[in-house]
Amino acid sequence: MTVMSQVGTSTILVVDDEPMVREVVVRYLQVENYRVVEKADGGEALEWLEANRPDLVVLDVMLPNVDGFHLLRYIRSRWDVPVIMLTARADETDRVVGLELGADDYVVKPFSPRELVARVRNVLRRSSVSDTGQGPLEFDGLVIDVGAREVTTDAGVVDLTPKEFDLLAVLAQSPRQVFSRRQLLELVWESAPEYQDPATVTVHVGRLRQKIESDPGNPRWITTARGVGYRFEP
Repeated sequence: MTVMSQVGTSTILVVDDEPMVREVVVRYLQVENYRVVEKADGGEALEWLEANRPDLVVLDVMLPNVDGFHLLRYIRSRWDVPVIMLTARADETDRVVGLELGADDYVVKPFSPRELVARVRNVLRRSSVSDTGQGPLEFDGLVIDVGAREVTTDAGVVDLTPKEFDLLAVLAQSPRQVFSRRQLLELVWESAPEYQDPATVTVHVGRLRQKIESDPGNPRWITTARGVGYRFEP
């Protein structure tokens, strides 16, 4: 079933094989006037994605025919559309795999629908910012254009997910300041403490280093304050 709301609102694709989960998520998103497309099957979702681009995807890991990780790889091969993963598994490995593949966040079932909607709202707000009134942050070999949400190094434009960009921007806007993982979760992910996992930050920092550092094992820009958190070195 496809549910549409006001023209011009963000389009959110919800992919989950549990009818009750889809019903609740769609209902809460409709209240916020989002246009919602729902799919119960990974294959159907893949077919829809081949012809359409959503503004955000809420994606279950365990799906019939095509699983959530395969769909996430497909999405990341085409766009930097934000993706929030849903998982019924408590195993941290599944969450880390999703984050390493490019998911922006994850929610473990059972979850609070209000919490999920809050995350959707925050991610869309951040990813839609086009003009912050702030000029690019320029460093030696690294330029972070906050308004255009674009990062370039000596090697060219860097392909970052929305959350990777948000994390880098927060760190770079306060150079040399040490942020704990909990602080970064609050500043970048803006979710309630009971739903937060510091591993989310660790994975995103690792991915950022792979993309912007010439030597990720010996980072120039994002360094570790051992036992505390991370800082950006100008």
